[in-house]
Amino acid sequence: MAKKVSKQAARKRRHNSMRLKIKGTPDCPRLNVYRSTKHVYAQLIDDTKGETLAAASTMDNELNSKNGGNVEAAKEVGALVAKRAKEKGYETVVFDRGGFVYHGRVSALADAAREEGLKF
Repeated sequence: MAKKVSKQAARKRRHNSMRLKIKGTPDCPRLNVYRSTKHVYAQLIDDTKGETLAAASTMDNELNSKNGGNVEAAKEVGALVAKRAKEKGYETVVFDRGGFVYHGRVSALADAAREEGLKF
């Protein structure tokens, strides 16, 4: 009988296989998304240097979100990370969904970032 794999292990496996194909460069950084049950986090990462260029989450003081685990909060985070990226001069990014399924909060964050002017 096959051993059952946990949801976290399956997500980590999907993320690792995606990371073999997705790389962030100084010209086109990687927009990484992580969602927990209570919050949503987004970062722009330059993988050549290994540094975070811009970040936003539902825990930011700018957002004042009461509930960080819903679609509306994810839209706010997407708009905020896009605004911070454009302030630093980044127009195009590579989207990294972090092994999560592209729907709900992940797609809401991506759509809001696109509406603010990020291209991916």
